[in-house]
Amino acid sequence: MASSLVQFRTDDASKIQAISICEKLGIDLPTYMRMCISRLIQSNGIPFSMTLDSKSENKGLDAMKAASLIAEQNGIADMSLDEINAEIAEARK
Repeated sequence: MASSLVQFRTDDASKIQAISICEKLGIDLPTYMRMCISRLIQSNGIPFSMTLDSKSENKGLDAMKAASLIAEQNGIADMSLDEINAEIAEARK
């Protein structure tokens, strides 16, 4: 099948933001544009929404921050490795 070049203009800030979002989703901007066209044709309309959770981009990091906060609230944030291991050993008894 022959291919065609599709071009359009957008402001630089929008392009940079779009590239950033695509990178976070694991794709590049041209791939996103091909996906849009393909799905537009399949659905005969705008068929989908791809969004990032604006609250967080890294659930693992959020979990570590939550664990640190809990440790701080319970006065155990400054425990040494030996103290942590002793607590674990006691809990396993």
